[in-house]
Amino acid sequence: MPDTATTDQTYIVRTYGCQMNVHDSERLSGLLEGAGYVRAADGASEADVVVLNTCAVRENADNRLYGNLGHLASVKAGRPGMRIAVGGCLAQKDRGEITRRAPWVDVVFGTHNIGALPVLLERARVQDEAQVEILESLDVFPSTLPTRRESAYAAWVSVSVGCNNTCTFCIVPALRGKEKDRRPGEILSEIEALVAEGVCEVTLLGQNVNAYGSEFGDREAFAKLLRACGQIEGLERVRFTSPHPRDFTDDVIAAMAQTPNVMPQLHMPLQSGSDTVLRAMRRSYRQDRYLGIIERVRAAMPDAAITTDIIVGFPGETEEDFEQTMHVVREARFSAAFTFQYSKRPGTPAATMEEQVPKEVVQARYERLVALQEEISWEENKKQVGRTVELLVAEGEGRKDGETRRMSGRAPDNRLVHFAVGSTPADELPRPGDMVSVQVTYAAPHHLNADGADGGSAIKALRRTRSGDAWQARQEQPEGERRGPAVALGMPSIGQPAAAAQADNACGVC
Repeated sequence: MPDTATTDQTYIVRTYGCQMNVHDSERLSGLLEGAGYVRAADGASEADVVVLNTCAVRENADNRLYGNLGHLASVKAGRPGMRIAVGGCLAQKDRGEITRRAPWVDVVFGTHNIGALPVLLERARVQDEAQVEILESLDVFPSTLPTRRESAYAAWVSVSVGCNNTCTFCIVPALRGKEKDRRPGEILSEIEALVAEGVCEVTLLGQNVNAYGSEFGDREAFAKLLRACGQIEGLERVRFTSPHPRDFTDDVIAAMAQTPNVMPQLHMPLQSGSDTVLRAMRRSYRQDRYLGIIERVRAAMPDAAITTDIIVGFPGETEEDFEQTMHVVREARFSAAFTFQYSKRPGTPAATMEEQVPKEVVQARYERLVALQEEISWEENKKQVGRTVELLVAEGEGRKDGETRRMSGRAPDNRLVHFAVGSTPADELPRPGDMVSVQVTYAAPHHLNADGADGGSAIKALRRTRSGDAWQARQEQPEGERRGPAVALGMPSIGQPAAAAQADNACGVC
């Protein structure tokens, strides 16, 4: 691709939504840097190009977008030559509506043509008019595009894009299309290249990740892929998100249990524990099947941490339906649950269903569910006290680490652990990407602590890694070239990479 920008032009990407959007934003950043742009150091007010990578998950998603665009209008008025681009699911959905309501936007592009962004920006500059390009199907598989990875030690790797399901609450299939699978060799080659660069953990990513292989007719393809990851030297941790209970088979459980670098962690969306509601959602499993999967996973991996997504107040949900959800939560004993009040998604069947549950009822149920899950999460975390765990040291996970003389890391089961470093000299501290062994001393509902005796270090063993070397090499780059957490996320964060995040209201990976 020819250069379309001079090196003094800057950009920023703001991301809202699911892991797919986070990874897409890494590609958007890679494309822009390949075209000569440099990431802005001081945010949108100083950037020459602002890209909003949108999500269409909530009923008020457009309000959020137009509110942001309204703010940017005044910024742009004082910065001649500034350009604004809007992409992602909401752009795919609203198309020409964006430039009608916000005529100061320069580029609108969809989920199927993110690779066109630099060209569209240049065309908007030359022609001095808005460029809107929305494709109905994928033109280039996103993984072939340049990527600006936001972590030196952990990476997303897409195995597929799109989804073949028809959940009544979800607009994703309409915006991202039918499932398209990458060939196993392409995926493994990407992982091997990442490991060669210093990455030690990958998260396999798909809209319905364990349906991988359906396009080329191999129902065991995902289990085979997990086992193949186990053969990659230097790859220490493999995770995946998110599977669908319909497609979750015993060969995947066996592959997880038998492949040492596949972590004992599973995010399995439930959405509802009521068979009636699941039927209305067009979720093709029922309570018994879901709990059966959880039971078999725990039999194969007793220490596995299982998390989930739950929607409260789906249209028609009765008190009895909600109690069935509470029953599943009690039985499954999730280590964490991402709970959401049902939000209408315009364009989905559920948005027009009768029997919308009153807001006050939804709120009361939501609070009861959160209280129950908080209790369970705390009880499950207390079981970790006294255990010695090996942590992958993380960047940006502990907001109070500086005040408490702690650093943070992720256990194999993805639990967040803050560990004391005491008065350890700076040059002896572990680096993000290194591995440390610590003993858990305290449990809270959402994290664990490992503290040393008399305020000292909790580190029992430190293993410096190639991933830590890669992180350090980034820090030693000139400030303008340094890569770090650059994607501003509009949702709660739970895992790796450091900028990773869980889906907003179960959209995107469900």
